[in-house]
Amino acid sequence: MGHYTGLHMNALFATPPAFLTWQLIVSVVVILMVVHLLLVLAGGSTYLERKISAYIQDRIGPNRVGLDLGLPALSFLKGLFGLGQPLADGLKFILKEDYTPRGVDKILFSLAPIVVVIPALIGFIIIPWGGGLALPEVTLPVLNWTIPAQTVLVAGADINVGVVYLLAVASLSIYGITLAGWASNNKYSFLGGLRASAQMISYEIPMGLAILTVLLVVGSLLPSKIISHQTEHGWLIFAQPLAAVIFYICLLAESNRAPFDNAEAESELVGGYHTEYGAMRWGLFFLAEYSHLVTSSAFFALLFLGGYHLPLTWVGATASHWLSPENVTWIGVLAKFHVFIGKTMGLIFLAMLVRWTLPRLKFDQVMSIAWNAVIPLSIAIVLLTSALIAFGRTGTLEMLALNGVLALVFVLLAPRTLGQTRVQRTRIAGSRFYPLAGEAVKTQSAEPMAREDRPVQGTAPI
Repeated sequence: MGHYTGLHMNALFATPPAFLTWQLIVSVVVILMVVHLLLVLAGGSTYLERKISAYIQDRIGPNRVGLDLGLPALSFLKGLFGLGQPLADGLKFILKEDYTPRGVDKILFSLAPIVVVIPALIGFIIIPWGGGLALPEVTLPVLNWTIPAQTVLVAGADINVGVVYLLAVASLSIYGITLAGWASNNKYSFLGGLRASAQMISYEIPMGLAILTVLLVVGSLLPSKIISHQTEHGWLIFAQPLAAVIFYICLLAESNRAPFDNAEAESELVGGYHTEYGAMRWGLFFLAEYSHLVTSSAFFALLFLGGYHLPLTWVGATASHWLSPENVTWIGVLAKFHVFIGKTMGLIFLAMLVRWTLPRLKFDQVMSIAWNAVIPLSIAIVLLTSALIAFGRTGTLEMLALNGVLALVFVLLAPRTLGQTRVQRTRIAGSRFYPLAGEAVKTQSAEPMAREDRPVQGTAPI
């Protein structure tokens, strides 16, 4: 009997399980790597946000917390342009007292940040960061399992409904925001949750239509096919610029980024849906916001900027081949990954630039823009693009001309559809950009210490 059982076990482990493929192994590695990269980028984005806002406002921003960790041996890292600020913020969130106000729904109050952050950390898995990778046949030494050769997609999941998955996952975060507003037992939080819900419903419609425009042109839901189409026919931001602008507007609205941050609106709602939150539960909301921003920026690069592709034919065939879908080597994967991340960081910088350049819109303006401008425009783009495709007119110049005509019609009709919601511009005493008549304003300090980005360097200890 024992001999029979041993033979049975040997037969059982003689061949590897059917699910053990190179694609599974690569997908697991990519998920683990990108989750940590996402957390690092989310923390780094808070630093960039502060620095960019400071430079726009003629300040220095964080410049005290370095990476010396209080150790004399690392004193040369003291200050270091404030790069230790995200680490200090994270430690503060973890160590701060986690206070639960009286009267809240404790279960939903604690569940809301988790519901918000989980969709933000799982939406990226369909992004093909490095394109394809050819891997050889390998035999595992202990189990004698043979993994056959395979060309895999460097992504968390290679699924046919990739774009639909990302849309579905991204829409789940609104449930956490609504739960936070309801469970906090606070009128400001409740109003913030209502605003977020209305805004999410309104801007998901044009976002879906903008993506549908891309899918009509490409003819596939596969993210890898979307990139391959753009390598052959040019980036879709040139063929469909209006769809790209609409998608980016919806991206900011879905991520609660300015000028659409009415759900938290400190000047009106104190803090909106997270008014009653503190410590790490409060930190999870902002981790989710920046994670959504990273994933959404990568999604925009995938749809309209060619993903990992760059038009490098002018520098030689070799460099161009590194970033082509046909290149399935390790050097190609690394080159594509860095290009993809570079585009994502550029779009994150643009979102921060928008936040610290444009004022927050009033909530009636936010809803009016959605229903009276963005939604009708996105419907028109889908219908006219479908007509062009039906007649076989799929060239970049033809679609660009269509977008130009549609943009002209929209500009002519906008005063009628949007109405008069513009706020009168008022001169302000001490304003750098719109001061009182005859007033010369200089906001930057003349003190050398205030203009030094590393003031700790060279200063004597107190």
